[in-house]
Amino acid sequence: MTQTALIRPAWTPATIALMVLGFMVFWPLGLAMLAYIIWGDRLDAFKADVNRATDNFAGSFRRNRHGMRTAGSGNAAFDEWRDAELSRLDEERKKLDEMRREFDQHMRDLRMARDREEFDRFMAKREASQNRARTSGSVPEIDG
Repeated sequence: MTQTALIRPAWTPATIALMVLGFMVFWPLGLAMLAYIIWGDRLDAFKADVNRATDNFAGSFRRNRHGMRTAGSGNAAFDEWRDAELSRLDEERKKLDEMRREFDQHMRDLRMARDREEFDRFMAKREASQNRARTSGSVPEIDG
């Protein structure tokens, strides 16, 4: 970190002004700026420590994509069989998901066809009632 930066974790006129401005606008901003001035030089080391700790914590939980622990049983043949079975089950699940999508599409198509049929029936009935109204409501011509 260079010491020529305008805003750095030190008591510079810019950081003091930002701290005072932060307290005037919204007090948590001023408090955050004060914390940055006091402890900001340790921020890089703190971030590195936090990243290392979370990586170690996450690495201790070896999980597969189903969320189950994948620690080996100690028997290579069993582990191989288990992995093959899990792969087979995953393929079956994918097939079932695809069949479900196809069935959902089929049901949407059926609903659309039924809706189209009901709409066409409504339009035909409406047109027939309008035709009856036109023929019964018309005034006969008088010859004379």
